[in-house]
Amino acid sequence: MSIRSEINFKLVARVIGNLLLVESAAFFFVLLISLLYSETDGKYFVYSALISLFLALSLLLVGRKAPSQLGKREGALIVTLTWVLFSLIGALPFWMSGSILSYTDAFFETISGFTTTGASILNNIEELSHGMLFWRALTHWLGGLGIVVISMAILPMLGISGAQLFVAETTGPTKDKFSPKINDTARILFIVYIVLTLAETVFLLFGGMSLFDAVTHSFATIATGGFSTKQASIAYWESSPYIQYVLAIFMLLAGVNFAMYFFGYTKKFFKIAENEELRYYLYIVLGASLIIMISLLDFKDSITFASVEKAWRDAFFTISSLMTTTGFSTVDYMTWKPVTWVVIVVIMLMGASAGSTSGGIKVVRIIIAVKAVFYEFKRMIHPSAIIPVKYNKHVLSENVISRVFTFILLYFIIVILGIFILMISGMGVGESIGGMITCISCVGPGFGTVGPTGNYAQIPEFSKWFLSFIMLLGRLELYTVLMIFTPAFWRG
Repeated sequence: MSIRSEINFKLVARVIGNLLLVESAAFFFVLLISLLYSETDGKYFVYSALISLFLALSLLLVGRKAPSQLGKREGALIVTLTWVLFSLIGALPFWMSGSILSYTDAFFETISGFTTTGASILNNIEELSHGMLFWRALTHWLGGLGIVVISMAILPMLGISGAQLFVAETTGPTKDKFSPKINDTARILFIVYIVLTLAETVFLLFGGMSLFDAVTHSFATIATGGFSTKQASIAYWESSPYIQYVLAIFMLLAGVNFAMYFFGYTKKFFKIAENEELRYYLYIVLGASLIIMISLLDFKDSITFASVEKAWRDAFFTISSLMTTTGFSTVDYMTWKPVTWVVIVVIMLMGASAGSTSGGIKVVRIIIAVKAVFYEFKRMIHPSAIIPVKYNKHVLSENVISRVFTFILLYFIIVILGIFILMISGMGVGESIGGMITCISCVGPGFGTVGPTGNYAQIPEFSKWFLSFIMLLGRLELYTVLMIFTPAFWRG
């Protein structure tokens, strides 16, 4: 006889209430930016903060004296609802100030920020106030590491384990825990996140960026988000190869599993050296960059160092941006040869490392799937041979391999269904394919009118809400969100 367990809704309310306090504090912090630049729209951050604070206190009241036992179902609900509520409330400053006239557009822009997708509907980025631009960048930074992962350092103080939130927010096939205590893991992640952000800010300042632009672009880079303070994105600094290389390198660093930084700090360099995902991640970035660089060179004319450097820089920046799912752009890749688009689509779907802030399928899953297929051929040739699939010198169980293939299959099924839904809603074929792939992989720019020089302003309203859901789905790696829609989830 099975015991039916009820979802602890009071605890869900209590944890989300605490998290909304973080958003309230973030609004008040952005108010300081508005006051610093003597802007008049700071009041909208106050209004939004008060709304967030009221909802937070209401949820805390509902969740008082809640049992502190947090299970997988509660974790999934907390993670999903946190991203939705943060986006619903986070859209208010844009909408109330008139910076974005439609609430649908404001919500799309905000959830695109919190999910670090970077897909934008704005045609007038430079007309926004410093406060609005900073809030736009801050949504990236808060969502990048994960609102929930950051909060794990706080939850133990409330007598709640954050382990299930970590499981819900990071659903990859492998997890590198740096510390036996989950709150220590969150704290280490947070320190790495801050150090990378500060380091990039300093390097960008050396390149001549203003402090405001350096901070906001560092937020977007380390979170692999892609919101720029300029309508032309990084092409605005076309005359500065230094800035482009700094951004490309830090995008590459942001796509690395954060566990590698901890291993470096603790001098466990052997763990970095033997990490297959890191090795293949770098191989793929360099290989794809070389392929595109060669395609960009015009061999009919004389090849000079300057032309090779420019082709390499454009290729390396674009691949670093798209593979880490950041979405910054320096050139319009829609003007490149069609063969490069195939490389770009593969890179977008693949994404960077698990344990990073990037989206996509993740390199680790691709490695495991390719190995499993290769070894299956070997087993067919040698039926009696025992050929286990290994990753980082460890034998993988059939359960892990099955989960990897299931995830990849589900990923492609959702992409195909999503493309059809977007086409039915009125989007073109190219825009539907690009929009679906980039939103589920949290990349940002797609193809056609939603490409690197366009945006999502003109797509149908239904498509904006649908793609907002897809961004959330991709950010939380499918299962966390989809399980909520299953009857078994609610039955217990």
